[in-house]
Amino acid sequence: MGLELYLDLLSPACRVVYIFAKANRIPFEYKVVALMKGEQLSEDFGKVNPLKKVPALKDGDFTMSESIAILQYLAEKYKLSDHWYPANLEKRAKINEFLLWHVNVVRPLMVKDFWFKVMAPTLLGRTAPAERLEAVAQEFSTVLDQFEKTFLQGKTYISGEEISVADVVSFCDLIQTTRTGQNIFEKRPKMAAWRQNVESHIGLELINEAQKAALSAGSYSKDSMDPKGVEWLTARVKLLLP
Repeated sequence: MGLELYLDLLSPACRVVYIFAKANRIPFEYKVVALMKGEQLSEDFGKVNPLKKVPALKDGDFTMSESIAILQYLAEKYKLSDHWYPANLEKRAKINEFLLWHVNVVRPLMVKDFWFKVMAPTLLGRTAPAERLEAVAQEFSTVLDQFEKTFLQGKTYISGEEISVADVVSFCDLIQTTRTGQNIFEKRPKMAAWRQNVESHIGLELINEAQKAALSAGSYSKDSMDPKGVEWLTARVKLLLP
């Protein structure tokens, strides 16, 4: 039994795992779990990940979830080039520092922005109030300043002059903002250069392959969902926008 990755490329976290595995030529069987159809809620998928979330990994009898943990597992199991997740304690600690900051600060804002502007109109027929959107936009601006000044500084990549898992995670999340009409790179030359460096290393062909479904306008329509998926997604958006 080989490596199986359970993914839906509508999810940035799944695209991270897909791009990382493909970029490093890690052989895997791609198992589609369609979020819009509620397939993550099925009993069969629950045997792979009881949390019923994607991405998920199955390697023989071993299973796990959480995108960052999966990247770390793949980097170590397949003995990838050291720059991805360095053995050096201090370098690895700095990558972990960024990843924890990113998932606790950047990702929640990205999720709010997406759900307010895309999923709320799709499921509830309305967007968030203007003041809520403005609050998210202002907080986003502050956080991106921190990204540039604290983590990028004058470096090519987040961890220095070589790409790491940190760059792939952040890149896939931040590109999602293009789906909500933002161009966070336009007035930020440091971030624009970083984006270009990541795209050059990974390759636009692979990135576009992973992004294709996510950027399609029809990907987030009720027509693409089954009732179970609509119910699950509506409950989620109501938590953010009662």
